[in-house]
Amino acid sequence: MAESVKILSPQKKVLAPDLNAGCSLVDHSPYEKYLAWRNSHPEALAVTYVNSSAEVKSISDVICTSSNAEKIIAAIPENRKILFGPDRNLGSYLSKRLNRPFELWPGACEVHVLFSARKLFELKKEHPKAIVLAHPECIDEVLQYADIIGSTSRLLKEVEQNKAQQFIVATEVGVFHQMKKLRPDAEIIQAPAEGSCACNECPYMKLNTLEKIRDSLASLSPEIRVNDEIIERARLPLRRMMDITGGQSVVWPERFTL
Repeated sequence: MAESVKILSPQKKVLAPDLNAGCSLVDHSPYEKYLAWRNSHPEALAVTYVNSSAEVKSISDVICTSSNAEKIIAAIPENRKILFGPDRNLGSYLSKRLNRPFELWPGACEVHVLFSARKLFELKKEHPKAIVLAHPECIDEVLQYADIIGSTSRLLKEVEQNKAQQFIVATEVGVFHQMKKLRPDAEIIQAPAEGSCACNECPYMKLNTLEKIRDSLASLSPEIRVNDEIIERARLPLRRMMDITGGQSVVWPERFTL
């Protein structure tokens, strides 16, 4: 995310409280392998989830978030093949919802894949009136039990506006604080993971602490740096995303060339 900010505003200083606060999706989509996949489908258009490295963005045609992904896909001509990565679960959900075939990169969020469909089924029986909310990065078996599937902002809106008194939530636990602020009268229940660990917590996100943010602001470091060539190439797919989201038309390349 910090790299994306730097790509769009290269003249500005961008800080990250902990440079180790990465993402499992980035780990699962190394540049050289993603490039080989991209080169094997030169006629296709590569839609890449924003949870990806700057290098991977630079070989993509357009970036998307879980909030705007449907709008991005809808802007792609029906006759163009779509590559979607690095989250296969989000891609699978979008492919089924929009009735369009995708070629999926085999990556996944290590937090969302650990939610247990079996345990969620049992939890729903214990709380029959609860509304089940799930992020589309969850596996299909979990999504089938969800009443609402959507991005973090979509799930927050549901908690705020739905008058239900109980919500079972299948996404990273960090969002629970905001949900409880929006609905202090409601019970927010964490969807269960396999085993007994706190698998619903992203280990990368938790590296960013208040103390590290304080120190980063005081020292103006660590600073995010991105190669100028990568910035130049990665800015185009990010701009396409923003243009489509803003209702503008875009020009798609005929073939992928690096």
